Amino acid sequence: MNYRRETPLERDDRNFVELLQELRVIQTGVQILFAFLLTLAFTQRFDELDAVQRGTYVTTLLLAVVASVLFTAPAALHRALFRRGVKRLLVEVSSRLAAAGLVVLALALTGSVLLVVDVVLGRAVGIVVAACVLAFCAAVWALLPLGIRRLRTGDRATGRPPGPPAGGR
Repeated sequence: MNYRRETPLERDDRNFVELLQELRVIQTGVQILFAFLLTLAFTQRFDELDAVQRGTYVTTLLLAVVASVLFTAPAALHRALFRRGVKRLLVEVSSRLAAAGLVVLALALTGSVLLVVDVVLGRAVGIVVAACVLAFCAAVWALLPLGIRRLRTGDRATGRPPGPPAGGR
């Protein structure tokens, strides 16, 4: 249902602009994470890392690169496909790239936390904390939207207006 009284092309344009805005916010965080990871290799303590920590570092650095590429891909695609009449496809592909970027970003954040906590408090604590970070990302970025979507779908099925459950705020 189109509540905004916009044409399909106008909706695609709006959706793409909204996606790019979201990606601008995310990209800043990815760039900061990537810069942090790049500087680690040049610190004095880097030589003290064991093989597992170095592997975690390299893996996390590469995950940050992949996340950055996935989050910038929609802009590159837009440039390459500008005025080709594929806006709806561009929006759909870009949305999937952004979703994949969030998965990779969650892994990069997890790896970063694992590395730092491993160095500071030990491997066992690092693994536990990293698992909690990954679970938190999954909860906020995947499970929360899924729950909201289900609530919204349930509201439509019952004929109630969208909003909180009956009897609640």
